[in-house]
Amino acid sequence: MIHAIICSRCPSTFAATPNALFAKIMGHGSMSVEIYKPRQTDRQTPHLQDELYVIISGSGMFLNNGERAPFSPGDMLFVQAGVEHRFENFTDDFATWVIFYGPGGGESADAKAMADEEGERRKANCGPEGSF
Repeated sequence: MIHAIICSRCPSTFAATPNALFAKIMGHGSMSVEIYKPRQTDRQTPHLQDELYVIISGSGMFLNNGERAPFSPGDMLFVQAGVEHRFENFTDDFATWVIFYGPGGGESADAKAMADEEGERRKANCGPEGSF
């Protein structure tokens, strides 16, 4: 089965529920894809799964495990499971994709080793990173 997200349709999810802070767009196994759009203050707490944010719009600062960094559209931010994080001083148009994945408590060292091995296999079949 092919899972596809039609990005142009996603804003209508928020139009239907104007007070929503997030909307689940799709899921498969342990993976969940959402759009998150906090208003004024980000009050989230640490999550049980690892997560990726891909910034859709807006800009601001991102606090991740005590470190702050600026963000803007197109940036990808990783947060390890259980780590304090939040968006700060963000613009009114801020919205981000959120991808939760993996087991509760986050990926293990074994999972990282498997991912590294898979990355090496892809390089062998496709060439160095950045080449297609």
